[in-house]
Amino acid sequence: MSNRLEKEDSPYLQQHKENPVDWFPWCDEVFEKAKKENKAIFISIGYSSCHLCHIMEEQVFQNQECADILNKDFICIKVDREERPDIDKYYQEVYRLLNRRAGGWPTSIFCTPENKPFVAGTFIPLESTSQDMEGMGFKDLSTLIANKVREKDEDVFKNAAEIEGFINKVEHPTQATILKESFIKNFMLQAKNNFDTTNGGFSLKPKFPQASTLNTLLTIDKLYDDKSAKSMATDTLNAMKRGGMYDLIDGGFCRYSTDNEWKVPHFEKMLYDNALLTGVYTDAYLSYDDNSYLQTAKECADFWHNFMSEDDLFYSASDADSEGTEGTYFVYTYEEVYSCLVNAGYEDIESMCEEMSVTHLGNFEGKNIIRFKDGIPEWFSDVKVSLSTIRSTRLYPFIDKKVQTSWSSMMINSLFKLGSIDVSYKDRAVKNLDSLLKTMFLDGVLYHTTLIHKKPKVEAFLEDYAYLAQALMSAFNHTANEVYLINAHRLANKALELFYEKGLWNFSVGEFITQAETSDNTYISSISIIVDVLLSLGTTLEDEKYTHFAYKTMEYNSYELGRKPIYAPYMLTQVLRYLKGDRIIK
Repeated sequence: MSNRLEKEDSPYLQQHKENPVDWFPWCDEVFEKAKKENKAIFISIGYSSCHLCHIMEEQVFQNQECADILNKDFICIKVDREERPDIDKYYQEVYRLLNRRAGGWPTSIFCTPENKPFVAGTFIPLESTSQDMEGMGFKDLSTLIANKVREKDEDVFKNAAEIEGFINKVEHPTQATILKESFIKNFMLQAKNNFDTTNGGFSLKPKFPQASTLNTLLTIDKLYDDKSAKSMATDTLNAMKRGGMYDLIDGGFCRYSTDNEWKVPHFEKMLYDNALLTGVYTDAYLSYDDNSYLQTAKECADFWHNFMSEDDLFYSASDADSEGTEGTYFVYTYEEVYSCLVNAGYEDIESMCEEMSVTHLGNFEGKNIIRFKDGIPEWFSDVKVSLSTIRSTRLYPFIDKKVQTSWSSMMINSLFKLGSIDVSYKDRAVKNLDSLLKTMFLDGVLYHTTLIHKKPKVEAFLEDYAYLAQALMSAFNHTANEVYLINAHRLANKALELFYEKGLWNFSVGEFITQAETSDNTYISSISIIVDVLLSLGTTLEDEKYTHFAYKTMEYNSYELGRKPIYAPYMLTQVLRYLKGDRIIK
């Protein structure tokens, strides 16, 4: 029997509609019910392509004993973090306060009947792994919390009140500094300290692509002919595109690599990663005239167009799992690849398999992920077709068909960049942008997300205004259609009205007032993107007030930016742009 999630649009919530847990979607009714029945609240936050979210559902939320505990003693709420990033941001901050480290997904929050959080976790296994509270399994932990709330444990309610006070406290920077080109010295020092000189990239496993850092290195090399910046950027770009985290068969990047060598990915593909990396590889081609970068950019864009779009609108993500196992769709046995090469008439088959990292033992759970140690040979373009044919017989991973304004705008912006090289991508970008506006900008109101062919319900956040305005500015620059400029102007004005306050930008307003982050985490900070938009409007419209708001934002964040620019690479590029000034060719 389905629970209350059956009527929700979110693909993530739909995944949980058959759980024995009596889930509620986020709504006023649940909080009134919790108070009335004096029950603790359990909030679970995740997203449809999250591998650990699937595991926790399988182990915990489909377990009847756990469901009985939750249904008896809790009011349970499921939240799609991609549908409601404002709720997610709020509870990620709760997790950080309680655990003194960054959180992740799934996020597990326990609250008082008044919805004041006091315990925050991420993935919680069914059974205990140790005797302390941090190692408690879900059954024991939920039973303990239910008892404490039922008995009105004073410590629980006191801690919850203190946490709420900390969360609602706004902290402003205590000082500012002059915006200087010399900020790049700290950035380069920090980038070099983080750089993996063997494999490229800027961390150890798990290794994320960090598109914003790469973009800034390309900018620094362009401005200052910096050989170190070029080397770090090109070494990383070359390493990533050889396969593994990059899908050489269908195209497109997976979210991150689980090892240092970019070989074994976490197989889900996110629109934001592919959008930003399409832009970075296009910029790298324009800087260094390396056709392999252009090919990678086109393959990313084409993958999303061919596999992940409908009616000129982009889907948000595809899953890591298919047929109940991670990576099943993507990997090959040695015999599959060997037979494929035999049937295609190749002779030096063992050598070709070795080049593709294909062995009898495999490089992922006994099977093989295609990756080249060096460059990609010419013969692979034909082999790729045969490997694609093998995949066509398999079940494709689950696709989250949500349309997101911010993520879609990222891809549209990159398509306009590609369109400066190949006009077909510009034509595609125009269609995508017009469809997005028609779907998400209704009667003067901008929305955050919807399913294709459904009316949007969740109004936009700062990231939606910022990224869409950026895409509109790109559209104007590449088409000279002033309607795009007018809409960018309107969105920037509305963003200033809704989210800006004396240098500080909020991410959301209304039910959850959350501050926007300056750091480029999962993707580029919406603050940095809105600064980009404001500088562009200031130059294009010759209106200094937009430049002023951009400057005040950078000044507000200047002290931390000067000390730790590695956390906000895109804002650093905007500082350089502001200091050097724009030049317009009409």
